[in-house]
Amino acid sequence: MGDPASVVPLEFVAVKDSLSYEDVPVEILDCQVTRLRNKEVASVKVWWRSPSVEGATWKAEVAMKAKYPHLFPSNSTPA
Repeated sequence: MGDPASVVPLEFVAVKDSLSYEDVPVEILDCQVTRLRNKEVASVKVWWRSPSVEGATWKAEVAMKAKYPHLFPSNSTPA
């Protein structure tokens, strides 16, 4: 038996021809630099909005800047 509260309305899902959809990043919540043995890795906490779930995850800053530059202020300095 299904739960009617967990049904996602179709008008909110933008399904592509390949029958997939893309999560949409809403904003950058936080940033951190993790120090490994011989390098530092910059990460950002991203707030995502998707049809299935809303939430935040940590992602690599370089990858997020390359794919979603509009989320980063133009006057920010590289980490």
